[in-house]
Amino acid sequence: MELLSVNVGRPRPNPWKDLRNTGIDKQPVDGPVAVHAPGPKGTGEVGLAGDRVFDVKNHGGADQAVYAYAREDLDDWAAQLGRPLHGGVFGENLTTAGLDVNGALIGERWRIGSDVVLEVSCPRIPCGTFQGWLERDGWIKQFTRAARPGAYLRVIEPGDLCAGDRIEIVHRPDHDVTVALVFRALTLEPDLLPRLLIADALPQEGKDLARRRSARDHG
Repeated sequence: MELLSVNVGRPRPNPWKDLRNTGIDKQPVDGPVAVHAPGPKGTGEVGLAGDRVFDVKNHGGADQAVYAYAREDLDDWAAQLGRPLHGGVFGENLTTAGLDVNGALIGERWRIGSDVVLEVSCPRIPCGTFQGWLERDGWIKQFTRAARPGAYLRVIEPGDLCAGDRIEIVHRPDHDVTVALVFRALTLEPDLLPRLLIADALPQEGKDLARRRSARDHG
């Protein structure tokens, strides 16, 4: 398992939301990139040096410090869309190879290179900026149906990342709640929400939603 590219955003105008800029335009960078745990959501901070988010209500913060997407899934989307997709084009910070990102368990930990440890937190939920960026009508629905959202990660141990770094899974929790399962529960299959309660590392918002659904189902 390998880190193919480390991708950092450059601000660009956002005509798809009521925001001045977006950081979705991520490009591969040469050399090491420092990774750190950001502040809480609302500041615009993320985990990679030189990167940030502008939709501070919905993105950034400790639970969404780093976003990873698999090269294998990008290649499949490239075939479906009929266009090449470079690393970072989905707004991901890390483009991986040989790693089942969507099958990763919530709370699973990855060591990347010699220093950095990241923890799987939650899936990415597509938005209007993502659809506009790809210039494809109906993209949100298409992406949602596929249930290959990629994973947001927390920074457990900071350090430097570089393209070519080895990725090692160093911890897998004792449950079956995957990134793809959480995504399905939060989008098209809300009946799955109570299953998420066993995933201690799920962000609080997801836990609260799962508890409300479970209480409703058993009320």
